Amino acid sequence: MTQRLLPAIIACVAASSALADPFNGNVSVGRRVYVEVCAACHANGVAGAPRFGNRAEWEMRVLLGRKELVRSVLKGKGAMPPKGGNASVSDLQAEAAMDYMLAGVR
Repeated sequence: MTQRLLPAIIACVAASSALADPFNGNVSVGRRVYVEVCAACHANGVAGAPRFGNRAEWEMRVLLGRKELVRSVLKGKGAMPPKGGNASVSDLQAEAAMDYMLAGVR
């Protein structure tokens, strides 16, 4: 059942950012931050990071909801430091990168 619901849940989590995130829909911002900061770990699953585009590795994280995902991105979680270790990334840029990665698992 979870496998069938995941695309809808991902869409809801990503869509919930539309009202608050001026970068929503601006794929270039999210992609740039992903390439420059996030890909170092998320491209290859370094230290348990869910890999870009790997639905199975994102599934349980997505079920936590957008608020928890944003908290993890901004505050860090496990081996991931806040904002992937780049303090110069704004909160909105970090969220745009998260949205970019979520779009990769739809």
